[in-house]
Amino acid sequence: MIKNYTVDSTCDDMRLDRWLRLKLGKIPQSLIEKSLRAGKIKINKKKVKSSFKIKKEDKIVIHNLNFTEKFEQKKKIFIPSNEIVKSNEDLIIDNNEDFVVLNKSSGISVQGGTKSKKNLIDIFAKSKIFQETKPFSVHRLDKDTSGVFIIAKNRQTAQLLTSLFRLRKVHKTYLAICNGELEKDSGEWNDELIRYDNGKKIIEKAKTIFKVIDKNSNSSLIEMKPITGRKHQLRKQLFNIGHSIYGDKKYRSSISTKGINKNLMLHSYQIRFMINEKKYTYKALLPDYFKQLLKTKRLDF
Repeated sequence: MIKNYTVDSTCDDMRLDRWLRLKLGKIPQSLIEKSLRAGKIKINKKKVKSSFKIKKEDKIVIHNLNFTEKFEQKKKIFIPSNEIVKSNEDLIIDNNEDFVVLNKSSGISVQGGTKSKKNLIDIFAKSKIFQETKPFSVHRLDKDTSGVFIIAKNRQTAQLLTSLFRLRKVHKTYLAICNGELEKDSGEWNDELIRYDNGKKIIEKAKTIFKVIDKNSNSSLIEMKPITGRKHQLRKQLFNIGHSIYGDKKYRSSISTKGINKNLMLHSYQIRFMINEKKYTYKALLPDYFKQLLKTKRLDF
């Protein structure tokens, strides 16, 4: 069986092997390489390597590429209702020709996964804002963390913003309400955080600059600026010093949080970066539940 494809603008400058997985599923790299060598996959009637960067309007022909079902993509696409799309569009802070900035709600994932189907990428894929393109994720934000989040509108902007995040040229500020009174009012946390990848123990250095905005004997409101971008970095670092974030079900101390709102009290408050000498700064208003807990804990912001 022969399949014919024409590359659209959303895949311009994408590696061929990545495009194949996007279109056909989780094909093993070995099968891709073998098929390319045998000429079963050609671009514009020519044999190429898996690292070849495809371009808009390229013609891709695939001859008799068979693989077992265990390699096929099993992700179920979340199909959002019009109401869900509209409610997330209402959270937009800025909408320009290159990207969208929104105040992400707590409880929604950035991308779909095995544990979470509802996600921002599938939601905005159905939005009229992305009618001529598709949404590109350029950074992470935990499902239960609220606040500033950026979605690129084209591959070029996505690659640029991803590079800025990787090079630590995007400056992020988070706010958190945690239990207990921090001893120091400002400083740095430098930790070696542990995570596991397929059973393998990985140790990563993590650095965060922090400042206590207000505190009492019961709770603290903290501003945090992560220098590194480790998974669950801020949540782990606060847990390690005995001041877990209210609402954190994974990294929580033994101190009782009875009566506390179940939302994670971690908010991406501000993002700053620069593109072509132009400065961008975005702030996200605090969720109502966050402001209510500040009031309950007698903390000022």
